[in-house]
Amino acid sequence: MSPSQSTASTAPASDQRMVELLASCVSDPARVTTEVPRRIAAAHDASPYLFTPRAVVRAASADEVGALMAGAHAAGIPLTLRSGGTSLAGQAGGDGIQIDVRTHWRAAEVLDDGHRIRLQPGLTVRQANARLARYGRRLGPDPASESACTIGGLVANNSSGMNCGTQDNAYRTIESLRFVLPSGTVVDTAAADADQALRAREPELHAGLLRLRDRVRGSAASRATVERLFAMKNTMGYGLNSFLDHATAADILARLMVGSEGTLGFVAEAVFRTVPLLPHTATGLFVLPGLAQATDCLPALLAAGARTVELLDAASLRVAQRSADPVDALRGLTVTGHAALLVEFAEDDAERLEHTVGAAHPALRLLPTVTPAALTREAGERNRLWRLRKGLYTAVAGARRPGTTALLEDVAVPMERLTATGEGLIALFERHGYEDAVIFGHARDGNLHFMLTQDFDSPGELDRYAHFTDDMVDLVLDAGGTLKAEHGTGRAMAPFVRRQYGDELYDVMRELKRLCDPHQVLSPGVLLDDDPRAHLDNLKSVPEVDPAVDACVECGYCEPVCPTADATTTPRQRIALLREIALAGAAGDDETRRALEDDYEYAAVGSCAVDSLCVTACPVHIDTGEVMKRLRAERHGSAAQKAGDGLARHWEGAVRGVRTGLRAAHAVPTPLTRAATGAMRKLGAAELVPAWTEDMPRSGPVRPAAQHPADTEAVFFAACIGSIFGPEEGAGRSAGSAAAFLRLCERAGVGVTVPDGLGGLCCGTPWQSKGFTRGHSTMAARTLDALWTATDHGRLPVVCDASSCTHGLERLADALPEADRARYTALRFVDSVAFTAERLLPALPPARPLGSLALHPTCSTTHLGADGALRTVAAALSPDVTVPDSWGCCAFAGDRGLLYPEVTAAATALQAAEINTRSYDAYASCNRTCEIGMTRATGRPYRHILELLDEATARTGPEM
Repeated sequence: MSPSQSTASTAPASDQRMVELLASCVSDPARVTTEVPRRIAAAHDASPYLFTPRAVVRAASADEVGALMAGAHAAGIPLTLRSGGTSLAGQAGGDGIQIDVRTHWRAAEVLDDGHRIRLQPGLTVRQANARLARYGRRLGPDPASESACTIGGLVANNSSGMNCGTQDNAYRTIESLRFVLPSGTVVDTAAADADQALRAREPELHAGLLRLRDRVRGSAASRATVERLFAMKNTMGYGLNSFLDHATAADILARLMVGSEGTLGFVAEAVFRTVPLLPHTATGLFVLPGLAQATDCLPALLAAGARTVELLDAASLRVAQRSADPVDALRGLTVTGHAALLVEFAEDDAERLEHTVGAAHPALRLLPTVTPAALTREAGERNRLWRLRKGLYTAVAGARRPGTTALLEDVAVPMERLTATGEGLIALFERHGYEDAVIFGHARDGNLHFMLTQDFDSPGELDRYAHFTDDMVDLVLDAGGTLKAEHGTGRAMAPFVRRQYGDELYDVMRELKRLCDPHQVLSPGVLLDDDPRAHLDNLKSVPEVDPAVDACVECGYCEPVCPTADATTTPRQRIALLREIALAGAAGDDETRRALEDDYEYAAVGSCAVDSLCVTACPVHIDTGEVMKRLRAERHGSAAQKAGDGLARHWEGAVRGVRTGLRAAHAVPTPLTRAATGAMRKLGAAELVPAWTEDMPRSGPVRPAAQHPADTEAVFFAACIGSIFGPEEGAGRSAGSAAAFLRLCERAGVGVTVPDGLGGLCCGTPWQSKGFTRGHSTMAARTLDALWTATDHGRLPVVCDASSCTHGLERLADALPEADRARYTALRFVDSVAFTAERLLPALPPARPLGSLALHPTCSTTHLGADGALRTVAAALSPDVTVPDSWGCCAFAGDRGLLYPEVTAAATALQAAEINTRSYDAYASCNRTCEIGMTRATGRPYRHILELLDEATARTGPEM
């Protein structure tokens, strides 16, 4: 395909009349953009399709969405609703107006002690389940993409998952919906008079729905087809089972909205019935001689009470064997035509699980397994088994040839046709040359997923994909199956809906679309398309841009954890924009390339918090934060690198200078300081000089003096950030976290060494995050030498009192020459919170309890695996500890929050609002800059948790 499809050169010119029309539909015109970089960044989703919208609007209410629909009709421009963008079939993209219904749509209300929950479309499934977990409940649908897929997509695609089958999917567990029709009519089916209101406001639609209901019910053939297809997981076409399951027009329409992929209306709110959590589980991997034997085992396993049965074909097993730590069942196995079942039993208590597993043992013993079959309850081993299953996507997508797209498709067939369909797919892979394709899926539902990699940039490759798709359609439909079980019809299967359902039911779907959306405003070409080759148009090009990011599949899993998502760009968009810059350059579109490059400096590189939480969510382990650091380094010339190196060599004096500067600045009236810093930033110093505010922290105390007790148990590396910025004012009498930690050690009878020359040492994070590689190397070497001596060549652990600095110390190896890395690997770094939880708490006197405590974990505690330790210390301080459900990185990121306060404001808005719904006796974190960020966001005094512990365990208050 031509790369021009994805560049702005083919996008219609920004129409001022259109912009004015859209701006009139929302309360804040700033939420409407036609800027080239924003439109192109928003175009990319998890599917292989690409459509660049003409405008992007962040809607904030149902009324605004209704007005925008009317505006789109008036302008003659189609409209697409977009939330998480994790859909795989192209339903989240369009070349008209894209409405963002994620950013301002993240409210949740737990009802009836968790038995019901009211949700807006922008919340992820994981975020919703976090709110339900304390009640022992969860949503019924359990899609594998739960960390990133949103409630909007869950409803729009009728999501299901590994465990829910057809009984607990979105369709079955929704109690009521509030949705907006293209006419602007808002329907709330929770209202007692919902049907009468629909009839009054939309008489033609109301009558048409009843007419279609009777038409489907009145045809024995139609009824039989609907009942057959919806006995399986089926997201192909509209949910015509609604006409059989419900009587009133309002109820029918509500269920038709489920799985309609944004083509009938916008679901602004959904109330779900929830299902119980089953925390006690036993899991096993049963390897069998082949697919036939595996599928033959299914009835016995399901009858024995298995909650989950996942199928893996021979290709999947070979991929799993190549992992760094293959499970025992696959070690030494020569895989030929084998298959495996990953089986899990789950109950709400241990005793019931024991009974269920015991009752299942006779059936399990009869399975014709080729390796010993066993169930494990041990969490670590269970996690290894699930990593095998969930790691297949990572392994195949990560190893694919650069420039290709990873395609994940799914089908469902009647159980008696499962073996033949699986074998048929394997034969098709061989026939069409997809050597890396794998099959896995939800065997209990007859639901197969298959994954292959595809290049769309040559006619031959496109023809190969077209022929494979035609053959796959034949195979599945001949088996009486459905071409889409879970992932939605989208654009990928829209041309095949008529063939699956037949002319009569396809005509019902066409009439339904006409009744709801008579002007064809909503996502034309999604779900229904009469063009037999529509699925082969508008496919993405994926150019090679950087080995560090080329494996990106644009799935969007990174976006919910990215702190800049609501302010500038996300990791997915940062990578997509690099690809678009390359495509524009290759196409000779210099205007678009320059526009993207100019914008990229701030929107991608400058504003990135480089917290690397993205790598914790990425299925192919891309660390976009590290890439942004490298790009920062590449833009520094030799003079800048030399200055960074000089700063590292004179760090103690530099810190002293900053402390002096802060004291001087606070002595000057705030308007003068603000004017001076503002002028410097306008002159090009925005990366160096912070925007001065009244709440700028004062300077902190000097770092602790060297000490070398005889009975030392650790080396204390007090972070320099606690010396640059003093502790929160007016919230206690502490001299900061370093002094608090030393007092706690003394109180617990634990000796710690403070190394000589500490004032000139640093973890290296300031240089690493800003891309000053020479300075980072210099500081790494100095710090290593000092700690090598202080720790007695690695015998003692190094403890640091700022989580980001502990994390920085762990990463110093990257800045060291190879000859020094052996010494570095002998060092052990421990965050002060983890050291306190393990070593100090047992030796400290009981803390005087706080009534309540708001806790902010940091991105670094996540990387360090120290969140548990932080919660342990918090629990020692208060019986009522709250980590907000909307927790995320605060994006203060050292000095980013000072240089770009708008980024931190966006990153903390949701959690600050949640925290401020009540008051707490104390507010805590474990990193000074994060404490500053959260104090600014909430207006509440966040302090290091060790300062609070110090005060709570002191005999008569803090010991000064």
